[in-house]
Amino acid sequence: PADTRGAAPARAYSAPAPVTDVARLCVCDLLVAQCDISCCCDPDCSPEEFGLFTACSVPVVTGDSHLCRQKAAVYSLDVEANPPERIFQLTDQVNPSIFCIHATNYKQALYLRSPEMPTPENFDDLLNKFGSSAFNAEPESWTVDTDPPEANETQRYEYGLPIQTEDAFLRLPSPVVSSWCSDANPAGFLVNQATECIRSVSVEKCESTRALNMLFYINSSILAVSMFVFQVNISVQSVVVQSLAGTRTLLKGADVLRLPLILDGLCLNVVLGVSYHITYTDTGEIREAAAAFVLGAITKETLSIQQSFQISFTQADTKPVPLSGNPGYVVGLPVRAGFNPQGYPFPAEFLFAALASSHKHSQLSILQSTPTQDCLAAQGARAPVLFGHNVVSGCKLRITAAMKCQPLAQTLLDVLKGQSFPEYVASFGNSQAQDVLDWVPITHLHVSEQRIPNTLQSSCQIPVSFGIEVKWTKYGSLVNPQARIVNVTATLTTSTLKQLPSGRERTIPITSSVVFTDISSPAEPGYKAWPTISIKLPFDFFYPFV
Repeated sequence: PADTRGAAPARAYSAPAPVTDVARLCVCDLLVAQCDISCCCDPDCSPEEFGLFTACSVPVVTGDSHLCRQKAAVYSLDVEANPPERIFQLTDQVNPSIFCIHATNYKQALYLRSPEMPTPENFDDLLNKFGSSAFNAEPESWTVDTDPPEANETQRYEYGLPIQTEDAFLRLPSPVVSSWCSDANPAGFLVNQATECIRSVSVEKCESTRALNMLFYINSSILAVSMFVFQVNISVQSVVVQSLAGTRTLLKGADVLRLPLILDGLCLNVVLGVSYHITYTDTGEIREAAAAFVLGAITKETLSIQQSFQISFTQADTKPVPLSGNPGYVVGLPVRAGFNPQGYPFPAEFLFAALASSHKHSQLSILQSTPTQDCLAAQGARAPVLFGHNVVSGCKLRITAAMKCQPLAQTLLDVLKGQSFPEYVASFGNSQAQDVLDWVPITHLHVSEQRIPNTLQSSCQIPVSFGIEVKWTKYGSLVNPQARIVNVTATLTTSTLKQLPSGRERTIPITSSVVFTDISSPAEPGYKAWPTISIKLPFDFFYPFV
């Protein structure tokens, strides 16, 4: 027999070719068929658009970082050229770690294969194959055509991913380079957007122009989850008709489609605005989709119209938290407040439990005056504190000799402060519960006044007034300042009761007030506002500064 010592067993297979072409990878390419700003690997960008970049947001693109050696796509800008040019280089990158992958020659490992579920029919085969302490999962021959598995598992939507439809994606028209509408802008999942753009129109072509037709925005069903066949139809939530004079009328039959119609030189039922509302689950699945339309009419003299588009998202089985501004407070809206049951330092997931409860408990409130003016009958009557509104309210307390001091003091305290007085106030009108730095703690002060004659013991004190001072400042740009609350002080004033002769009674006033104080720094003497420049700068003009 031939001497086979030292001979390695021959294996009849050839390793597959690399599956990752780094020259075609681009992690910053987010917009479909549009150039992403500062994304040097975006194939949709033209040389003219590269000339507007100041830096590459992703300078190096690689594949699997565990490989010992791999190709790397390096992007840079030649700023000395006029205009700047993009430089692309394909280099070899070496992994210095000794624990690296030499070659990806196991083709099955490149795909996520769903495991075979045990059944009474295949249990014995699975036990024989995987029942021992070691088993070989390698295929018998590498020449076998191993295709990637079918997508049995549903792929959920993630933040920012385009919402897919049965034919493409949900369109949210927006201006791209100029103010004219472009229908190539996809709506991103959980990305609230509001856009306005100009559309060229004519009465003769209005019936054939798709962008003026309601069907263009609802005729494609949305995929409930990404890359899955289950579809959600877009229902019509409401239809508002706008006249040529600008008045709007809400139609009762919202489910009736109104298509563009030419009548007496006018084109009726032209889409002027669309508002999408998407309901989703916590697993990233779209459950419902609705659209609200604003329809109008155009004349023969109309060459263009302005269309508005909006999309919002609401998680299913949850109650939306009302806002009081975005971001700064709006005068007349309630001051948002809450409390933290866990104590400081507060964990973000349990912060401000009041915001997760009903709307009335997520506000700062004061005593509401009643027609009877009786303090003992006013318990529970509360009015929300509205930003910028100074309020004084109160009631009258009739004290008799039969009253006990301690129960009376607690009753008055509940009348002035309410059953659950909050601990924190939102600094902005849109502050979220998880943003702990956006919440201002309420400072409590106690002031004692002169004694009030009464039949009660001299050592007992009752609250007679409760005042809330809200200090706020103008925050941000001088052109569009935003109201921001920086301090809230609640002052409780008490008075000591003194005994009166038996059989006599006395009536004392109980007051509650709210004062808003603007503590913004005044402008310097001789200050003049900056002039307004009506030009449009490039998106990254101030890069890397904000």
